[in-house]
Amino acid sequence: MEAAVSNHDGDCCKSGPGYATPLLAMSGPREKLIYVAAIYTGTGQAKPDYLATVDVEPSSLTYSSVIHRLPMPYLGDELHHSGWNSCSSCYGDSKCERRYLILPSLLSGRIYVIDTKTNPREPFLHKVVDPAEVLEKTGLAYPHQPHCLASGDVLVSCLGDEDGNAEGSGFLLLDSEFNIKGRWEKDGNSPLYGYDFWYQPRHKTMISTSWGAPAAFTKGFDLKDVSDGLYGKHLHVYSWPEGELKQILDLGDTGLLPLEVRFLHDPDKATGFAGCALSSTMVRFFKNDDETWSHEVAISVEPLKVENWILPEMPGLITDFLISLDDRFLYCSNWLHGDIRQYNIEDPKTPVLTGQLHVGGLVQKGSHVLALGEEGKTFQFDVPKIKGQRLRGGPQMFQLSLDGKRLYVTNSLFSVWDRQFYPELVEKGSHMLQIDVDTDKGGLSINPNFFVDFGTEPDGPSLAHEMRYPGGDCTSDIWV
Repeated sequence: MEAAVSNHDGDCCKSGPGYATPLLAMSGPREKLIYVAAIYTGTGQAKPDYLATVDVEPSSLTYSSVIHRLPMPYLGDELHHSGWNSCSSCYGDSKCERRYLILPSLLSGRIYVIDTKTNPREPFLHKVVDPAEVLEKTGLAYPHQPHCLASGDVLVSCLGDEDGNAEGSGFLLLDSEFNIKGRWEKDGNSPLYGYDFWYQPRHKTMISTSWGAPAAFTKGFDLKDVSDGLYGKHLHVYSWPEGELKQILDLGDTGLLPLEVRFLHDPDKATGFAGCALSSTMVRFFKNDDETWSHEVAISVEPLKVENWILPEMPGLITDFLISLDDRFLYCSNWLHGDIRQYNIEDPKTPVLTGQLHVGGLVQKGSHVLALGEEGKTFQFDVPKIKGQRLRGGPQMFQLSLDGKRLYVTNSLFSVWDRQFYPELVEKGSHMLQIDVDTDKGGLSINPNFFVDFGTEPDGPSLAHEMRYPGGDCTSDIWV
């Protein structure tokens, strides 16, 4: 078990960052801190977005609270996703260390580099990658998802050009000092739309997803924009690491707005999933014998028939998902319906629902929205109060403990969309929950002792989005 030792907590060892295998990562230390992107952009408050450090050590006197806030130096950023300068993909390189958290700003285009190693409880700003320089050298804007590469470089997906056109999307390559190297993909091989990506080196493949044109989604969601072709329904299959676009998988009406994408963690496996928000489906992709890739719908969340809403049917809106490090369980969030689902995916072709928990949503008891059941009877979902607080919004971003037993949940999607679908979130702020996971038989239960209320922040209510552990996690680390 010596290979499970890592240097992510400052230990002296001969390996690089992270863990040798996903299964060894599961025996890593329990999380004590978690970094949360907290947003004021779009809330009407003229405050900078910030990185919140949350104490998640149950024996700590400051458990379940924000213990440090690092404000960004500018306004109007919209922090969103994050990633590391180095992760388990660099495990074999002792010269690499997981030191910097990469925080792209979806709206301003700034990419912040945060030093978390010097003092993990009080991270500080190391560098800002200038969006004007990125535009000048690559034509890319709206940076979204960073991933570290085994080479030491960092790859960042970008969602459009300066004017918010999806045709300008692509992938920004930064070196280990966060200097701009250029675009990663070959000339003429840019995706139709940008969002998330994941690579599986043993199968020489990277797959990326499609949110939509920034010019559309930054205004709020309009169903007409979908029919007008301003949102995506495609997976892009690239050769890795060459950056040649080999295939575009059209997911059709059962794959509208594919957002997050994950391969199975086992680097030998040639299959994974994409969460398609508007269709509320989990699409499984897989490699064929002839080295091409195909897809099929593996999970489908049925819409609810509703009253007192903008449409007669409400999609679940799967906005995030993740896979446990042993590839046994998949967790997905239905942001509008308000439930978290756990599926056993030991057979990826036939996921089995093993847990479901409502922790918010538009159809919770006390809401003006009613769901219609059999014979036209109306119903609403029971949602527990935590520490006397009514749960706001719906479950959105996830992070899972290394051992798979604790699922952390925030509830902001994107400030403009938050305001559109959950105005109370903007007014009263986000919160962060922790869900206890039964990894033996399956099942989910809410931890009544954990509630981080971003509505009581010193500078006013803020919106909480993606979460990261200092030592890496199941959505940041890739094995080669």
